[in-house]
Amino acid sequence: MENVNEGFSTPGKLPLLVSSPHAGTQLTPEVETGLSKAARGLPDTDWHIPLLYDFVRDLGASVLIGHYSRYVIDLNRPPDNQPLYTTATTGLFPETLFDGTPTFAPGKTPDASQRQGYIDQIWQPSHQQIQQELARLKAQHGYALLFDAYSIASHIPRLFEGRLPDLNIGTNDGVSCSPALTGAIESVCAAQSDYSWVINGRFRGGYITRAYGQPQQQIEAVQLELAQLNYTDETPPYAWQQARATQL
Repeated sequence: MENVNEGFSTPGKLPLLVSSPHAGTQLTPEVETGLSKAARGLPDTDWHIPLLYDFVRDLGASVLIGHYSRYVIDLNRPPDNQPLYTTATTGLFPETLFDGTPTFAPGKTPDASQRQGYIDQIWQPSHQQIQQELARLKAQHGYALLFDAYSIASHIPRLFEGRLPDLNIGTNDGVSCSPALTGAIESVCAAQSDYSWVINGRFRGGYITRAYGQPQQQIEAVQLELAQLNYTDETPPYAWQQARATQL
């Protein structure tokens, strides 16, 4: 497997780490050969998120981008694979796509040994990087901020009714960050009218937000799940839309 450390950029000068766990498209050989026809185009990928957030490097943020596809292992799920939501969702090793279609062809799912290797060689090193960078930022600045960046198609009937808001912000129901930070985010969202938004709606934050957002320890975490139609096409080949992205 490729060294996941290659996903980590030069550490930034701000007390801010921007992570993008679901942007990866790399596959292991057994996953690549085992994917169902519907999954081969990697439809549930957070397309172009590293490009959309490229400006944060110039601001001085640290950036961590996942290399491997979530179909190999989902970095935003707990290693014990306990469900994060009571509604329909996908797990540490997604068995279905967002639309309910099987991820793997019959009999082609990676075995338990291979998947344990994904935990040991992909999941664990990625989370060690998050932990180490947050600790470095906190030591340098006295606090650290984690911005967990995602995107999703605006219509996925199996997961939610109707069209998603444009900006889906998660703070684990106010647990992962301070009331002051939540208030600042609300003020920014309320000051504009181009994009609909919600805080702790369908997406309250995944494992990363919930695990590392500890404001009492001076580490705050916020997740943003973007509706993809605001910066890219939501159907193959998922073309980048520069005008929309610039506005966003």
